[in-house]
Amino acid sequence: MSNKLALITGASAGLGAEFARQYAAKGWDVALTARRADRLDKLARELEEKYKVATLVIAQDLAHADGIDTILYELKESGRHADALVNNAGYGLPGTFFNTSWEDQAQFIRVLYTAPIELVHKLLPGMAERNFGRIINVASLAGYAPGSSGHTLYASVKAGMIKFSESVHAEAQAAGHDIHCSALCPGFTYTEFHDVNGTREMANESPDWMWMDAKPVVEAGIDGVTRGRPVVVPGAVNKGVATLTRILPEPLGREIMKRQGKRFRKTE
Repeated sequence: MSNKLALITGASAGLGAEFARQYAAKGWDVALTARRADRLDKLARELEEKYKVATLVIAQDLAHADGIDTILYELKESGRHADALVNNAGYGLPGTFFNTSWEDQAQFIRVLYTAPIELVHKLLPGMAERNFGRIINVASLAGYAPGSSGHTLYASVKAGMIKFSESVHAEAQAAGHDIHCSALCPGFTYTEFHDVNGTREMANESPDWMWMDAKPVVEAGIDGVTRGRPVVVPGAVNKGVATLTRILPEPLGREIMKRQGKRFRKTE
């Protein structure tokens, strides 16, 4: 119980599971939350056996209005508090704004934007009281790029998470707290993300040099938040793309996304 604890959402696979492994390898206890309890239980056993850390499994769907309060209640009942938070849960919603339901769009906003922000808001007072906190919001390189047809809210939500992270970090530093907040902005990463949203075949058309494994992405995120960097773009290629989006004239950037977006955005 003397170890610090990292609370990780979307911990059942992909970047979330890798965050859990890397924090556990550093001697942190981990609280794992996602919808799939069986996967969480399996990961928890792995971490306990390999790293001798304590784990807490909280099966919860962030789409539920009371999802955050349930997670925090379970954490409190276990006698623990979160020293680090990784807002990783997310998915892509294929299709255009015209051919998707508002119910699906509202749930998407809840899981990828409202719930992570609520979790930060409700954990910050305790972090401030203890004068320690590390927050990683998994955003995306898409948050830098112009919007494109398909997956309509994905880029805007991720752009919002970048700005939100910068603001939280700035406020914590201005208040003199040892609290760091970082937006992690990966590009194409080998996880289940594209399998779940049905774009694996499209994504596989992208050249290998555009892809990163989950391990170095997570390493960059943890290192970045430790160093107090409000935005972390992992990998040389992704850094180059992020820079290009800043210097290209906006009309040219939109034209490029119009032509290239159909290669990785599903509109049907």
